[in-house]
Amino acid sequence: MDPLLAEAEAAAAKTPTPPSTPASETARSGRLWAISDIHLSFKGNREALEKLLPHPHDDLILCGDVGESAEHCRIAFTKVKECFGQVFWVPGNHELYTMPSDKEHGARGEAKYRECVEIAREYGILTPEDGYTLWEGEGGPCLIAPVFTLYDYSFRPDHVKLENALEWAREEDIEATDEHLLHPDPYPSRIEWCHALVEKTEKKLAEAVAAHPDVPLIIVGHWPLREDLVRLFKVARFSLWCGTKKTEDWHRKYNAKVVVSGHLHIRRTDWIDNTRFEEVSLGYPRQWHDCLERGLDINDLLREILPGPNTPPKEQPSTVWRPFG
Repeated sequence: MDPLLAEAEAAAAKTPTPPSTPASETARSGRLWAISDIHLSFKGNREALEKLLPHPHDDLILCGDVGESAEHCRIAFTKVKECFGQVFWVPGNHELYTMPSDKEHGARGEAKYRECVEIAREYGILTPEDGYTLWEGEGGPCLIAPVFTLYDYSFRPDHVKLENALEWAREEDIEATDEHLLHPDPYPSRIEWCHALVEKTEKKLAEAVAAHPDVPLIIVGHWPLREDLVRLFKVARFSLWCGTKKTEDWHRKYNAKVVVSGHLHIRRTDWIDNTRFEEVSLGYPRQWHDCLERGLDINDLLREILPGPNTPPKEQPSTVWRPFG
């Protein structure tokens, strides 16, 4: 069972607190929304997606963990393109899975990622392999920068050595499904794949900032950029699979106005160094069941990225928990 299921109860208990790469074609005026972790392997989430309402003047960030199969990607991409103008997609760990039924002939590792990218392109959806988009809707202009980074097990206490990290997590019966289904091919390990991705992405981000020094970025990636954003109250040691310390300062280094991520299945907003961080997960059906009981649906759980909320006064908490949207 995915360890993040254990977070449902803890999350529900929280209540809200008051490139030399050329930019691609400019988007229309409107708002920018985001959602992640829609996990279409669950029937309840597929039914929820069907209720998504049209936003003909708005754009959408689909921030990873659509599902595990090409079919899941096509279901998601078909629906979101019916409802929004431009769509930006980044992979989560689930899109990268090679399921047991595909063990013999299915794509693995980087090939699985490339397969998802090609499907996205069939629908005109932008991915980390495309140029960054100059977005000029409400709250803009900004460059939308989809990124793919993975993780390298560095989100762990200082006293835990890398070679002991998996054993440390297993001491509390925690192990990500990734260890069995997310293959690093052609890289020797997920760590080396992560570091190659980080190096490639840093170069692209630096080129974007150099080419557009006065335009802030919206950095979009599935995994959190910072370890201090990973607060998993019931499965704390799952942090190993939640990012890399190599991205800790990207929000400052690359002039980010907003950083959008998913993966944790705990909706929250943080303000750090004048950058807004948005966790935009839907999650597994049981994790947003309380929302359904309140009469909310997937439309209420879309997160407005731009123009977005105002920065709170310094005397107010810098974290807002958003269990209900």
